[in-house]
Order: sequence, then C-alpha cells, then structure tokens
Amino acid sequence: MMHSLPDDETLYNALLHKDSTFEGIFVAGVKTTGISCRATCTARKPKQENVAFITITRILTPLGPMLAGATDAGVCLLEFIDTKMLETQISRLKRMLRAEFVPGSNRHFKALHQQLQEYFAGKRKKFSLPLVMQGTPFQQDVWKALRTIPYGETCSYQAQAGLLGKPRAVRAVAQANGDNRISIIIPCHRVIGKDGKLVGYGGGLWRKRFLLDLEVGAPRENTL
Repeated sequence: MMHSLPDDETLYNALLHKDSTFEGIFVAGVKTTGISCRATCTARKPKQENVAFITITRILTPLGPMLAGATDAGVCLLEFIDTKMLETQISRLKRMLRAEFVPGSNRHFKALHQQLQEYFAGKRKKFSLPLVMQGTPFQQDVWKALRTIPYGETCSYQAQAGLLGKPRAVRAVAQANGDNRISIIIPCHRVIGKDGKLVGYGGGLWRKRFLLDLEVGAPRENTL
C-alpha cells in the first residue's frame, strides 16, 4: 500500500527548516531557477509560491504497469513503464513544469485508476479527467485533435494533418503524436497509416492492436 504524501504546506516547512526526517521523501523543484532541492538542502530557501511538487504513482493494467504523474491542476503523465521514451519524457516534463516527481498520492489518481479500470473493462468510452498538456502550441493542437477521434474509430496521420488545416505537415503531426505523454486518454493509438497498417506507437504495436480491438469489441487473449 502506498502511503499518502504530506501536503505542500508540510513539505515546504520541512524544506524551510531543513528537516532531516524528510530526507529521501521528496525533492522540490524551484520554478524561478529550475533547480531541485532536497529537504536538507543548504541553498537559500525559495518562496513557497515558487516551489512545486509533482506526484507519481504506478497503475497496473492488462497491458502492464503504467507510470502516472499529476499536479494539482491535473494528470500530466500516463505512460507504460517499459516505453523507451519514458525517461526522456519525464526529463522534458520536469523541465517544462520546473518541478520534480515524488512518489505519493494525488487527488486525481483515484479517478484515473477507476476510469482506466472501466476503460479496460469495456465500460468507459470517454475520460473525464483534467489534463496538463505541456507542449508547443502546435503540439497542443495535435493532442486536442487526437481527443476528437471517436472511440472505436481510427484516423490516418494524413487525415489528422488535414483536420488541423495543415495537410503537408504529416511528419510533424506524427512526431507530435509520438511526444504525447498521456497515453490512452489522449488516444494516439487511434492513428494509423493511410494504408490501414499499424505504425508508430511508443508502447509497442501489440499494445496498439490490443487497444483498438478493445474499442471495437473484438475477441482478445488475456495478457495478464
């Protein structure tokens, strides 16, 4: 069982007073400088409004464990643990948010876990979770477009580029899909090649096939 992480006020006071009992419990990210501080850090203590704690947890799914991350504003990460780009994605996210990940609970995790369970049981077609989609304006447009692809349907990269009004930006659209850090909820698995073949999924094409089959109700083997 995972123990709850203390609230931000408690964590900040521990940082402020160099409380050694919190050593190893958290790493704080300082928004104004981009540096990270442990509980006993000897550096000058930042103002509370400039300190960020992002929490992470592991969620088990029929396709293997996933790493989930969230801030107070919403879910910012959901990716399969064995994904090759996971470390890179985490590094980018930490830099963009100017924060560090710490294991613990977050008010969004319970709903995330429940909705994922419902999705894999074939009982949920849409997710109702606040998301933190850090990226360029183009990337955010691509990710928003992904969320408009209906459950159980697919779209080609070329068609997706057309929907964005940039029919020649197929490669850029594919790259932005690959930079998606919130798998399943932002359904990049619904994008396929224009010839109907499965291509380009960081979690592995076998997972992409599983998710597409799940959404159309096709019989599938138990992967547990």
